[in-house]
Amino acid sequence: RPCPSLLFFVPLLHPTRRHFFPPPPVPLRGPEAPWSRETPRSHAPLPASPLRLMTDRGDGPIGSLPEHLLVEILTRLPTHEWVQISCVSKHWASMFRGEYLWQTAIARKWPSAGFRKRWPGPIPRGSARRFQALYVSENLVPSGGEIDELVGHTYLYLKEQLERVAVPPSSILHGTIIDQFIACGRTGEKAHELASNIWIAVIDNLEENQQTFMLLKHLAQEGDFFLPFPYSRSYKVLWRVFDKLFTDFRDCFNGADYHEALAGAKSRFQPVPSSWLGH
Repeated sequence: RPCPSLLFFVPLLHPTRRHFFPPPPVPLRGPEAPWSRETPRSHAPLPASPLRLMTDRGDGPIGSLPEHLLVEILTRLPTHEWVQISCVSKHWASMFRGEYLWQTAIARKWPSAGFRKRWPGPIPRGSARRFQALYVSENLVPSGGEIDELVGHTYLYLKEQLERVAVPPSSILHGTIIDQFIACGRTGEKAHELASNIWIAVIDNLEENQQTFMLLKHLAQEGDFFLPFPYSRSYKVLWRVFDKLFTDFRDCFNGADYHEALAGAKSRFQPVPSSWLGH
């Protein structure tokens, strides 16, 4: 079984969602190709990936390497292959459950992470959780090119809260996030901006399933809370909730629910996009 921390990366590879990993190299063409002109394209030799070389015969000779060298090799492989790598052997799986591999991966990918402001207090699940937070900050939440570990941890917190069976009111979650950023030295305006970006990033990266549909309906139907800035709910977040409902989940509505949701959208936004219309 793969390390639970690795399961975080699986939804990011969903076929309907954009990937944050480099695309595979384009096959060579012309005289520089590693096969002759007479060789049919269908029989052209395909380069073996590092993962395939290591997993075709178990861990093979590489398994006899000292653990620190093995960690250096594994952390150089693409992140999206780590789930498969952790299933090669119990020993490899145990390395992904430990601290050393994740600390090495952080030091390799974000060398200056140790000098940045870190999440206050103890970090749940240790360095694996910290790697996730840094990865999120770099790839999922727009932050002007700056990697902010606090943003990553807040994203993970919000995602976990929205995936609970009983979801707390969005006003409570939003206020908690705002308070956290202000306590960490952000201004109210910056805290509101970061919180809004995190909400949108979480909504955009939820699994496309019935649970997400019900969550978005719940967020859309919540009443407006008249709270002072920066605790007021961002309209661009609410817009994204309705936009995702009426584009990605339109077929999940029945007629009555669709018209009720559309009426709620029209009461908040005028005009509504034509892409939201029609069921």
